[in-house]
Amino acid sequence: MIKTQKKIISKLLCVFFILSICITYTCNTKAYEVSSKHIYNSQDNENLTVDAKSALLMEPTSGKVIFEKNSHEKLEPASVTKIMTMLLTMEAVDSGKISLKDKVTISENAKKMGGSSMLLDTGEVRTVEELIKGIGIASGNDAAVAMAEYLGGSEQAFVGLMNKRAQELCMKDTSFKNCTGLNAPGHMTSAYDISIMSRELLKHPQILKYTGTYMETISEGRKSPIELVNHNKLVRFFKGCDGLKTGFTDAAKYCISATSTRDNVRMLAVIMGSPSYKIRNKDASMLMNYGFSKYKSIKSITKGKAVQKINLNKKGDKFFYAIAKDDFNVIVEKNSKDKITYNCILNKNKKKYKKGENIGYCNIYTNGKLVGKVDVCTDRDVKSPGILKNLKNNFSDIINKGV
Repeated sequence: MIKTQKKIISKLLCVFFILSICITYTCNTKAYEVSSKHIYNSQDNENLTVDAKSALLMEPTSGKVIFEKNSHEKLEPASVTKIMTMLLTMEAVDSGKISLKDKVTISENAKKMGGSSMLLDTGEVRTVEELIKGIGIASGNDAAVAMAEYLGGSEQAFVGLMNKRAQELCMKDTSFKNCTGLNAPGHMTSAYDISIMSRELLKHPQILKYTGTYMETISEGRKSPIELVNHNKLVRFFKGCDGLKTGFTDAAKYCISATSTRDNVRMLAVIMGSPSYKIRNKDASMLMNYGFSKYKSIKSITKGKAVQKINLNKKGDKFFYAIAKDDFNVIVEKNSKDKITYNCILNKNKKKYKKGENIGYCNIYTNGKLVGKVDVCTDRDVKSPGILKNLKNNFSDIINKGV
């Protein structure tokens, strides 16, 4: 009896052992298939090679990722962190919370920041715009902290705002510990998350006025002028480059979020953990050039042109045209058959419309995906028919149909 039980147990153990081998093999095979598919789609298919730990290429209008390498790997971003610092600043400016002309007094805490600097002095007064220049051009850690203290009350409170905004943008790989990107335990993000906040920053196009400047001099109120030189050399040497931010520390190595535009097409390339600034710039340039070779711009809406006719009665003799207030270009792959559609959201319940009055907006879709919107206005003065007029017209229609 005991021998029989031992035999049964022995056979069961053999079965479990064989099953475990099969399951392990199956899981490993599936993992290999997924990994191989990812590599094939993002690298082998186009023979793109990036000599960095992580990289990503995005078409920022639609948010489409064209190329990625380890894009969700959590790495130290160095001064690329300042994209979030600039984003919160530009959001505060554009919302009216602060003004570019606001004056900021530099604290001792801001002055003593190491690394890249604007060389600000304690007690010095600079405008918000000058500090943005210091951040976007010279990557000034002192300027970043001064801006953080102005917006948040303290750098630590501002870091809380940075992490809150990161959560709102679904930056799941990110944890900010400071506003500068200086080494700090747990200060991490990913190429994918950098592309998200970079794309959001591009919604404030005025920032490109600063990040796209190669050299700037600030002399007001100083004996010795502040000479700012852009750390992003692509601004000078790569056609169409106008931002956004470089970064370097010994731990992070060379990083960049680079953007440029050609023929109304914008590309965004993120590089993290590159071994040298030359390789970083080469790879960012290569990715953006690749994007430009694959995509084109189509003007889908023209400023001042009608996008929809709005009838105010059944006869159609009372109407106006909804006119686009801006141009809108759709970015599509060359030789693609993308379908561009529109949907206007308008206020049709007014009694009277004035020429040039904003009455809503027009959504633009590519293959059913929303890619942007344009405000629309009326092309003429027109009154909407009253209730009695509509009743009279309806009654006339009934009589005519009866006849």
